[in-house]
Amino acid sequence: MEAQRLIKTTRHALVEARSATDVTVEAWQACRVTEAVAQAAALALTDRALGGGPGCGPVEIARALAEAGAHAAECIGRPPDEPVTGDRAARLSELADPLATVRELRVLLREVCQSLLVVALGAEEQSLYWSCVDGVDAAFEARELATELMGALGEEPPDPAATEPAGVTEAAEGSSEEGLARVGVRLDPPPG
Repeated sequence: MEAQRLIKTTRHALVEARSATDVTVEAWQACRVTEAVAQAAALALTDRALGGGPGCGPVEIARALAEAGAHAAECIGRPPDEPVTGDRAARLSELADPLATVRELRVLLREVCQSLLVVALGAEEQSLYWSCVDGVDAAFEARELATELMGALGEEPPDPAATEPAGVTEAAEGSSEEGLARVGVRLDPPPG
């Protein structure tokens, strides 16, 4: 499956997830897709660099993005009751447009952060809470690398204020505790 189509399929599955378990399964899948797409981008960019395109900077960033995606998936953990659908990332067969693909990947990673944040805020178990919080941190780091990769490929990085819903950037960076506390959102992990 072409990379952008795979990312859009993964975004759709994440949006359709209704339970905490479904969200964590789809967030894990999204992070695995991030890893696979970034690895494919590193290979494509290596070929492009050898042909006289952008140098090794984008290749190194793509490799770091792949590692960040793997780390995010590890933080979330493969849910034990995941349906036997397999690893969606294994469906990746081609990457036609690295820049457009990375742009889509940024959107996917933003949605992963948002979804995991919602699950964390409603979690009744500490283990779920902490895996979501760790997953948000790791996915946010991957998203930052995707932004850096876009810049290395010649696209002006988007303005966070123009592309983020209010509070998302601050929530991912951990600086909106005061704002969340004002609206009555629980900031501490569940008891137990």
